[in-house]
Amino acid sequence: MTETETGTWIVDNGIVATGGTPERVLHNGAVLWQGERIVEVGRAAELGARHPEAQHLDARGGLILPGLVNLHHHLYSLPARGLDPGIAMNGFGPVLEHLWWRLDRALDAEAVRLAAALTLTECIRTGCTTLFDHHASPAVLDGSLDLIAAEVERAGLSAVLCYEASDRNGRDEALAGLAESLRFHTARRHDPRIRGMLGLHASFTLNDATLDRAAADRPPEAGCHIHLAEDILDVRASIDRHGAAPVERLHRTGLLDDRALLAHGIHLDGSELDTIAAAGAVIVHNPESNANNGVGRLDLARALAHGCTLGLGTDGMASAMLRALRAAFLGCRAATTDRSAGFAEIPTLLPANRAFARRLLDEPLLGELTPDAPADLIVLDYPPATPLDTTNLFGHLVYAASEAPVRHTIAHGRILMQDHELTTLDPVELAEESRAVAPGVWERFRRLG
Repeated sequence: MTETETGTWIVDNGIVATGGTPERVLHNGAVLWQGERIVEVGRAAELGARHPEAQHLDARGGLILPGLVNLHHHLYSLPARGLDPGIAMNGFGPVLEHLWWRLDRALDAEAVRLAAALTLTECIRTGCTTLFDHHASPAVLDGSLDLIAAEVERAGLSAVLCYEASDRNGRDEALAGLAESLRFHTARRHDPRIRGMLGLHASFTLNDATLDRAAADRPPEAGCHIHLAEDILDVRASIDRHGAAPVERLHRTGLLDDRALLAHGIHLDGSELDTIAAAGAVIVHNPESNANNGVGRLDLARALAHGCTLGLGTDGMASAMLRALRAAFLGCRAATTDRSAGFAEIPTLLPANRAFARRLLDEPLLGELTPDAPADLIVLDYPPATPLDTTNLFGHLVYAASEAPVRHTIAHGRILMQDHELTTLDPVELAEESRAVAPGVWERFRRLG
């Protein structure tokens, strides 16, 4: 282990927002950690006096927050940047068929590795220390989650990984996808930093036999990560092909429980929301991706009124969770003339992310700055120009701090970025490697058209 993992460190000269319940805000605050765990949170002068041996990170008056959690990401999507599909895509089905399902088939092992590594640099830069990834690479399916896990370990982050099983390329590949997720889950069952889940693409690309097999083989603690009702296509095609809507299919197989991550959940009726709420599953809102794909907008107030738990993700569109929070807030307000919109719904998202990550990683204090919690913390370059306390912290976040750069990122006590410089991964070197690999990916993509 490096010195930053074994020594005593203090980040001070900042404003600490603990992320707990209740939330605490400490001006002139500090967080002290030893190894991988937080030891004390308090006033900077007091902690410094008690621990003169500690090394210091300067927050420079900024916000000291718990590391952020992303509940739905696609690390493999990075090679799509700048890619021209070469065909008009009118509707969500053509977007899947002519862009994403061609791209994932064009990936080789090196493209998977580099896409993961580069996207993880963006997670570090934007303060995300824990992520849930949903992967697809049919040409390198077996062992693909190990490729990603190796990059997560090198980066120093925590992650819950899965492979999205789907019948879209045939039954054999669907079963191989299930096997990859379940193999990885078993191998990492007791890993404190990287775990596995059962991964499923979406209801309309999954036959009943595959869902039944997934339900039969899934250990209950593995959970289930699936796209749900992202577009009306998922609902209509599921009914046409399989005789039932997506929520009913998940519910009757037993895959809908309090370890289920349901990405999107836009096109659901009230009874389906009631079923999800009763199961304790989490609907993951992905506002930037939904806007980009033109699939509609999750009605957060309606879902919450039915008792659903809502989290937040980026769906491979980006990695910046605070920017996604701002997008979710502005999306709420754009949909109504109610000037209070968003202030009740959006503050629930990041706490829900933390709570779900705690369950899947067996870390009861993850996402909180408190003694014995994992030393996952970030510093935003945001010295507030107006008073900041627990009553207006959310307003500061969505109106201003969400646009501030992250100065320091620490995960499990390891400094992954210090004064804006990454310490575990070199994004310039990785980007150069990726530019050499991308033309091959794009050429394979074109041949698959």
